[in-house]
Amino acid sequence: MAAMWQCQGVTSASTGAVRQGSLRELNLAVVLRRIAAADRPPSRAEIAAGTGLTRATVSAVVDDLIAGRLVAEAEPAPRTGAGRPARGLVLSGDGPAGLGLEINVDYLAACVVDLTGAVRHHAVRRADLRPVSPADALARLAALAAEARTAAVRAGLTLAGATLAVPGLVGDGGLVRLAPNLGWRDVDVPRLLAGHRLAEPVDGIPPLVVDNEANLAALGELHAGPPGSASFLHVTGEIGIGAGIVLDGVLYRGARGWSGEIGHLPVDPRGRPCRCGGQGCLERYAGQEAILAAAGLAGAELPADTAATRLADLARAGDPATLTALADAGTALGVAVAGVVNLLDLDTVVLGGGYAPLAPWLCPPVVAEVSRRVLTAAWSPITVRPAALGPQSAAVGGAASVVRRIVDRPVGWLARSG
Repeated sequence: MAAMWQCQGVTSASTGAVRQGSLRELNLAVVLRRIAAADRPPSRAEIAAGTGLTRATVSAVVDDLIAGRLVAEAEPAPRTGAGRPARGLVLSGDGPAGLGLEINVDYLAACVVDLTGAVRHHAVRRADLRPVSPADALARLAALAAEARTAAVRAGLTLAGATLAVPGLVGDGGLVRLAPNLGWRDVDVPRLLAGHRLAEPVDGIPPLVVDNEANLAALGELHAGPPGSASFLHVTGEIGIGAGIVLDGVLYRGARGWSGEIGHLPVDPRGRPCRCGGQGCLERYAGQEAILAAAGLAGAELPADTAATRLADLARAGDPATLTALADAGTALGVAVAGVVNLLDLDTVVLGGGYAPLAPWLCPPVVAEVSRRVLTAAWSPITVRPAALGPQSAAVGGAASVVRRIVDRPVGWLARSG
């Protein structure tokens, strides 16, 4: 592979001519990925040695990446011998950035993530969106996105794309087929947002991608979580419950991209009716509304983030009703999670969204059910832990997905900035 990247205009009977532009695109991508994946700032010489590219090629590519504000030189390491220490290379925090948006049942969120993965702006606007039309809800979201864009410009960043997280099934072209807790069906989100400029046009990067919020939360966890977390189930718990499944570092989407609807796994087939039309679904027992009702807080009109904080405060104070509600929710969640773990042979379960601040009380009953129901648990225990990103994981994961597109194909950004 490295030899192919160094070939200049070579022809082959099987592949045809290698275009100069294609070669440059490959070289830019391989060098930028090497810098992004390094655990310490690599030098030009180290990149050349690790990729098989010549030092001259690496030097030219790095110069392009620096000029395009994708890479910056780090301060040299302390001198340990003769000669001038080499400068390491790091991703730049002053160039392109991703816009992450989230629309949920009772809030809107927007965040900006730069190329280094740092969150540079994050805002949440609380509102009950169930009685609101999709067009009105998305117009409110566009206003929040405009504020994020202003904040990005003020910080010297350029938004290179946007990703929107929604709590539902997303089809081709960003069509939201079904978001039961919002009451949405066949909502063409890109069309409704077409009049709003969310990001700058960059070749090869879609201006707007719409995805399931649990999938984006799982992607955020994949890159922000502890090292070694390559396969896990990420469960996002708010009014609805969704799951993102990561297998060997890749998000599993299913045949039609609709995997992860764990909130509608039945934990009691003859149980409580659900908005989806089924009975006994997990979210009727472990969703935020169910926990609030069991804790005696039904009708309190607490937004998603405030509700989790309120429940955590009551649990810390030893409120009996809250502790029982969380224990029962954790038990129901553990039943559903155990089925997924048995099916997919996962070793880690991550509690995200509104579950993250409640993890101290949810984890013990989840672990108890998993230990009791997973066939291999006796000799291969399952780790259950809170998400690294917590409630903001979907919006951050969405913004980070834009950043990863730039790292995978930097030539589009460089064409714009050049």
